Amino acid sequence: MDLTPGPEPVIEPTLLVQPNILQRMDFHSLFGKDRPVEIELGSGDGSFLVNYAARHPERSFLGVERLLGRLRKVERKGRRMGLENVRGLRLEAAYVVEWMLPEASVEAIHVYFPDPWPKRRHWRRRLVNHSFAAVAWKALSPGGILFLRTDHSGYFQQMLDVLGACPSYRRVEEPPDLLEVTTDFERNFNAKGIPTLHAAFQRPADVPAWIAPANVPMEADIPESEETEGDSGDHVT
Repeated sequence: MDLTPGPEPVIEPTLLVQPNILQRMDFHSLFGKDRPVEIELGSGDGSFLVNYAARHPERSFLGVERLLGRLRKVERKGRRMGLENVRGLRLEAAYVVEWMLPEASVEAIHVYFPDPWPKRRHWRRRLVNHSFAAVAWKALSPGGILFLRTDHSGYFQQMLDVLGACPSYRRVEEPPDLLEVTTDFERNFNAKGIPTLHAAFQRPADVPAWIAPANVPMEADIPESEETEGDSGDHVT
């Protein structure tokens, strides 16, 4: 009997990462290079993440997604395209922004088609609210931008109200090449005749510290004019 050891099994590298969730992330260790970092919260099937990363090899991209099946799609697509500037993290988006992103560390945060939670009793579960605005601003580097897209007009108005009330943000135009790259949800909605509502808000370089909006009660996170019933449908976060 031949007892000669066989070859060592080949362990394929993975794009999925498991950093310590009790510490701020070290992006140099995560990507192996020092590059500007962009985050997508709720990556869906990875359509936007991998295609935009392919256009910008000079940047690093981290996709945050709580569903493992979706995250595996991100990995398959990224590996098939040979992308070394993409990573995926399975975790809740709100937790990552508040507790894992170092201050002033990311150049862009992309929030595309988050769950609108259309039923009134669920509105407080929405990702984009005043608390999120504050922690996202702190994670953005000076000049960094928060990019938003949704199909839900009520939620979009809430986004505009929340970010527009913050003196530490400034609304800006999105780059044309960014708008050209769509998500899987976006293509499905557009095919049904549902337009994409989009906006971008910058952390200005000339605003050195977070300025809380004045006289904004928590209830301001919830526009009174929205529908009170409906299903959450196909959305990301």
